[in-house]
Amino acid sequence: MFNNDRHFFFASSSQANTIADEDMRRLRRTLHNNLIDKLDHDTDINLQDEAALTHQLRQLLMAIPELQRHPISVSEQHRLIQQVMEELQGLGPISSLMLDPTVTDILINGPFAIWVERQGRLQQTELAFDNDAHLRRFLERIVSAQGRQLDASNPMVDARLADGSRLHAVIPPLCSLGAVVSIRRFHSEQLNAQSLVSSGFISADMLSFLQTVVSAGINIVIAGSAGSGKTSLLNVISGYIPRSERVITVEETSELQLAHPHVIPLESRGMNSEGQGKISLRDLVKTALRMRADRIIVGEVRGGEVFDMLQAMNCGHDGSLTTIHANSPQDVVHRLQALAQMEESNISRDTIAQMIRSCVQVIVQVRRFQDGSRRVVSICELVANGTTDNVTELFSF
Repeated sequence: MFNNDRHFFFASSSQANTIADEDMRRLRRTLHNNLIDKLDHDTDINLQDEAALTHQLRQLLMAIPELQRHPISVSEQHRLIQQVMEELQGLGPISSLMLDPTVTDILINGPFAIWVERQGRLQQTELAFDNDAHLRRFLERIVSAQGRQLDASNPMVDARLADGSRLHAVIPPLCSLGAVVSIRRFHSEQLNAQSLVSSGFISADMLSFLQTVVSAGINIVIAGSAGSGKTSLLNVISGYIPRSERVITVEETSELQLAHPHVIPLESRGMNSEGQGKISLRDLVKTALRMRADRIIVGEVRGGEVFDMLQAMNCGHDGSLTTIHANSPQDVVHRLQALAQMEESNISRDTIAQMIRSCVQVIVQVRRFQDGSRRVVSICELVANGTTDNVTELFSF
């Protein structure tokens, strides 16, 4: 076993030794530290040249005195070098999960518990970070590269990984477990209408109807719980927007991958360490109105931007699309009213209700079932009848 990070002792064997996972982690840290020391004295090492970096790591590994006396197997040498490479790329222990196409969510509950979602079901992995400091370094590399901060004064952060996946992190004092990270995977394979139908997510008749209403410029709200498939559906039906139209998207963290040739993406920004520079979704919706947008798509409405979105839908931006967290089409109307009223308390509830009746025309409800499957369960038309709203179901699962 290891005595510390720099000195090792192995049981004897004829050729090479198999070492425990804890010892591998300590040896990996030593190799990583040796590389950092080497970089301090040799600025010619190119971290972007994978072949040269691998060669340098192999030399540093073979130079560790204890491994010269007690060599480890070739496969373990390769494993150590690969782990250090993954550390340098910023993904560390979860690198293998990011390459697994069956993983849709990665949930890190402190340094020693990493869970994944596959086919709608959660399962714990055997992977772990070394300690809380290791996990915090992992987060720091990601958020600092995007000009964001994660510290006691800013204990929550949203960020985007290189492949487009969305990361959300919370640290103490907001969570006593330590750093908690949620990663919603982005898969490079582009979903299309046929894949949604063949997977049972939506019926062919439902999809044909959505194609008609999107092409016709009908305002649509897609509702459902987290992970139910709202964004996936929005990405697919955006392909039905006429190619001659200009689309502006507004999001907190970029997730939309619209199948359209003329898309201008806008992304909100949090405040800096001086408490300045914040750009909210509401600011971006107002900006989109000045950018000659034919259609405005808000990735998800959850605050005061609802009011500005309703105004946009009511002043000529037909065919706007958005998503919202709601359990039923009827709840969509109430939630839109509540969110708009929270920011515009000086405007009467009746006025806001009238705005919703005037612009929201179709509500699509998606749902994630207990077996992990996701489906469009209802498509409704919102019909204004005087001062009341009639939610008429057109399709149901």
